[in-house]
Amino acid sequence: MLIPAILSGCAKNTDTAKDSEKTRSDNYIEENLEKNAEENVVENNDENTEAEADQTEDFVIKADKGGKSENNGVTTNKKVSIVTTIFPQYDFTKQIVGDKADVTMLLKPGSESHSYEPTPQDIKLIQSCDLFIYTGGENDTWIDGIIESMGDNAPETMKLIDLVNTVEEEIVEGMQHCHADDHDCAEDDDHTDDNDHVEEDDDHEHDHEHEHEHMHEVDEHVWTSPINAILIVEQITDVLNEIDPANLEYYSENSAAYIEQLKDLDQRFEDVVEHAKRKVILFGDRFPFRYFADEYDLDYYAAFTGCSANTEASAATVAFLIDKVNELQLPVVFSIELSNEKIADSIAEATDAEKMTFHSIHNLSVEELAANETYISLMEKNIEVLEKALN
Repeated sequence: MLIPAILSGCAKNTDTAKDSEKTRSDNYIEENLEKNAEENVVENNDENTEAEADQTEDFVIKADKGGKSENNGVTTNKKVSIVTTIFPQYDFTKQIVGDKADVTMLLKPGSESHSYEPTPQDIKLIQSCDLFIYTGGENDTWIDGIIESMGDNAPETMKLIDLVNTVEEEIVEGMQHCHADDHDCAEDDDHTDDNDHVEEDDDHEHDHEHEHEHMHEVDEHVWTSPINAILIVEQITDVLNEIDPANLEYYSENSAAYIEQLKDLDQRFEDVVEHAKRKVILFGDRFPFRYFADEYDLDYYAAFTGCSANTEASAATVAFLIDKVNELQLPVVFSIELSNEKIADSIAEATDAEKMTFHSIHNLSVEELAANETYISLMEKNIEVLEKALN
């Protein structure tokens, strides 16, 4: 069984960042593919010894440089291998293939997806798989270089942001929208007018520059909408049926059944929102739910965008969110999974709001994975907390 990985790209969209990332990616690829080649020599020698010892095989398999196998027109028992970056596409694929294919996630349980860096073993897994499914976007630029370097040995690939209509990240009122390299941003936000020595026009121009940068940032958390999940599952199924036609009927049946579950999930969210007293949610955290909020016509407030690298909010941002909770008499302040929850804690302590977790399903904790949590089961928990937050 391969290990799940969740990659969500959320980087600045500047030419300098791209060039730097590409250079690091190219260097990384060259170094690690050399290591992989040496490792493959040892592995292939062992495999050759085993093959020579076993003369009873009724089929022939050609191994390419990436370690993948090629069927020469004879039926084999080799399972299709699928590698994914993060949990949503891992779980979607598992629901389709069952035990008929091997599915691996690169991101380790409990890890932060935005700080993920591929290991040599990860690159080997990608190189040797039949299908590689990733999110796409600025943080996934390393993938493009790796796939390109594999040439004819590259696996089939799918990019989630190519499978649905995407939207850009949105800066809403009160949201802190500094980038990862704006080290003094939070400090600047705390400055009062008396201590501010910059002209108002300069401030406006600075804010405009930040907003201009965000105009080009695609929100990559496409799976947070169950309707998008359906579209993604349908297209993964189509590709799997092409790669592994021997299991077409099995995959199609599983996919159809799973899509019915996703449709039911969507309807339950619709019912909660339709009968709610309010249509506002507030996050003392990042907000990777733009697609979810758009799908169910919800307004929201949050400390950061979904792709922000920040975890510490300015005093002004926290104060705004506290005032908004009191003004709207919101009963719940949300944090997301694997968060330090400090901002949500501060808001909850200063208001009557209860802190609750709304799962973005980037990744699972070790405990959640052991409990066999799925996209559906975690979204069902989101239904419960959303109903409380809206009533």
